Amino acid sequence: GIIEQDPFVSLDIEGVGELVRMAAEKGRATRPEIKLGICGEHGGDPASIHFCEEVGLDYVSCSPYRVPIARLAAAQAAVQSAKNGRR
Repeated sequence: GIIEQDPFVSLDIEGVGELVRMAAEKGRATRPEIKLGICGEHGGDPASIHFCEEVGLDYVSCSPYRVPIARLAAAQAAVQSAKNGRR
């Protein structure tokens, strides 16, 4: 196919992801205490959750049936981030 992942489920890290990264950086530069997150199907996608941890988002929100995998992915991302010395 033309696209590897469904863009309605998994963030396009190189496209939309860069916009999220820029928004997070500019938002925190202006207001360091701002809470940033992502919601919808992207909030329950493990790859998107790992990206959100990487750019420093504070939370993810997803539909109820995705909560177990989202919690696991968020925990894995936090552990990986700690191993890499971030946050």
